[in-house]
Amino acid sequence: MDTNNGSSTTDFILLGFSDRPQLEPIISGVVFIFYIVTLVGNTTIILVSYLDTQLHTPMYFFLTNLSFLDLCYTSSIIPQMLVNLWGPTKSITYGGCVLQFFFALDLGSTECLLLAVMAYDRYAAVCQPLHYTVIMNPQLCQKMVLTAWLGGFGSALILCSLTLNLPRCGHRKVDNFFCEMPALLKMVCVYSKIMEITVFALGVILLLVPLSLILISYGVITQAVMRVKSEARWRKVLNTYGSHLTVVTLFYGTIIYMYMKPQNSTFQDEGKFFTFFYTIITPTLNPLIYTLRNKDVKSAVKRILHVEKWSAKS
Repeated sequence: MDTNNGSSTTDFILLGFSDRPQLEPIISGVVFIFYIVTLVGNTTIILVSYLDTQLHTPMYFFLTNLSFLDLCYTSSIIPQMLVNLWGPTKSITYGGCVLQFFFALDLGSTECLLLAVMAYDRYAAVCQPLHYTVIMNPQLCQKMVLTAWLGGFGSALILCSLTLNLPRCGHRKVDNFFCEMPALLKMVCVYSKIMEITVFALGVILLLVPLSLILISYGVITQAVMRVKSEARWRKVLNTYGSHLTVVTLFYGTIIYMYMKPQNSTFQDEGKFFTFFYTIITPTLNPLIYTLRNKDVKSAVKRILHVEKWSAKS
């Protein structure tokens, strides 16, 4: 059997939703709208958090990093996806596929770790309010964010190196709308025990451990909030954290399903649906759920607009 990878200059074909061409115009429209909302929402969070000094807090420091992550993450996937949906060809160069694979994996892994950091921040704010500023000092916040970024980069480097060195036997068709590891592993024509162990180990570190920490943090937060005598206050807090937890659980749940189960057991359309959720829907929901409906952000936007209006008059 020929197990060479073929020329590195050979284009890959992103099958995407080509098996259902009648849905492609609808999908492209939905993706385009979600992308615009993601760009506007996350850019707004970054600018407002930077311009308003009252938002120079650990919570908004983490949210700014999350917004930047989501901007980069979606931009590494959606533009190429729209080109393929709108154009006659579904191809991507080998180099483009490698870059897309690496950055999507790097940024996605970093987000998994960052969400756990944010959950710890909320735990400290709700359960240790008197010591919050001491616990979440600027040095610790910076170290936690740096650890998340380096952890994502390291895991992406390991998985990309292992995946791209596996023989594909000339296979060029990627059964997804972007170059993602599960789809690329389906092109491999040999079994790799090392790859399987590595994926499982990193899955535990990047997915199961952060999700467990998040669930524990929110569990403790819920217990603390339930002790508050003001019913209106704890209902408001539970509503806010409930929406956070819902999005986080769906984000981790879909990724765990895709990455930590036997690759051959994922049905074609099912896998694309789960990938669509955590690559497109969740980055759009994050700014809406975490920040844009927050009174602090709304007040900050009003203050910034008021200053701009006053400056224009003067």
